[in-house]
Amino acid sequence: MEIERKYLVKYMPQQVTDGYCTKLEIEQGYLCRNPVVRIRKSNDDYILTYKHKQENSAVDGNPLINEEIEAPLNEKAFKHLKKKVDDHIIHKTRYVIPLGNGLKAELDVFHKRLEGLVFAEVEFPDIETADSFVAPDWFGEDISSDKRYSNGHLSELDDLKDF
Repeated sequence: MEIERKYLVKYMPQQVTDGYCTKLEIEQGYLCRNPVVRIRKSNDDYILTYKHKQENSAVDGNPLINEEIEAPLNEKAFKHLKKKVDDHIIHKTRYVIPLGNGLKAELDVFHKRLEGLVFAEVEFPDIETADSFVAPDWFGEDISSDKRYSNGHLSELDDLKDF
């Protein structure tokens, strides 16, 4: 199970500007959106993901809760499936930033047709931790329940003017 919250970003945190965090170059596309079937290339790793959203998650301040299954792909399978994705491939740089207490932020900086979009996600071990989370000052508005910020929706947009 995946329990997460998503936030806009007010400014880039020091860890990113100083280069003191993990950096991943990501390409991802969607073969299906309900349930989600996604392919992703993250640096040199290739992953097929199946996600099914639980009802009432990301509603009225609740965290987003998904059942998630990941399976490894090889490069050849990724390239084959990439030709079959719906709409557009998403290109982004992900910075993984430790937040303390075993939590980390995944700050996504989008490229190409989504240039200028930046947000961060935090995954939690349980709902209690998600509900008691105090966001760092570089986090902005909680957008967990705003479907416009789902990567599946973003893959449908021709550019940010459609946002």
